[in-house]
Amino acid sequence: MEKILKGRVFKYGDDINTDVIFPGKYTYAAMEPEEMASHALEDLDPEFVKKVKKGDFIVAGKNFGMGSSREQAVKAVKYAGIDAIIAKSFSRIYFRNCINNGLLPIQLPEAVDAIEDGEEIEINLEKGVLRCRKGEFTLPRFPDKVMEILDAGGLLEYTRRKLCPDRG
Repeated sequence: MEKILKGRVFKYGDDINTDVIFPGKYTYAAMEPEEMASHALEDLDPEFVKKVKKGDFIVAGKNFGMGSSREQAVKAVKYAGIDAIIAKSFSRIYFRNCINNGLLPIQLPEAVDAIEDGEEIEINLEKGVLRCRKGEFTLPRFPDKVMEILDAGGLLEYTRRKLCPDRG
């Protein structure tokens, strides 16, 4: 994972559930990443997919990702271009699914209150700082193993690298 992330913010409220992030009606359809991305947040923000660019961020209130445990709700926004989700809090399963799929989840309530929809922010992972128009915020520190999983792009790729280091 890059050490400095920069992008525009898409800001949403509290209790955004997995059915809103990735509509349940697509759950059992086999989809390529591009098709999955095309349905990201379509019921919450129909213009999201048209506006999002690689490196952008989702900022949200409390309990982001509540609902079912399906991974498509993480993969869809990741495939759409989101590098990180900053929230006041996450559902436990969604938070873990983010890590498992290589999408950075940041729980930072004070930054959520300061960040405005549409502004560009910067996250410096090396220094542990998030910068927005209203100031700087210290990022919570992940354990080294979690950062290794995120750096690998998710748990599956991390495991492949550990089990088959010669595969590159």
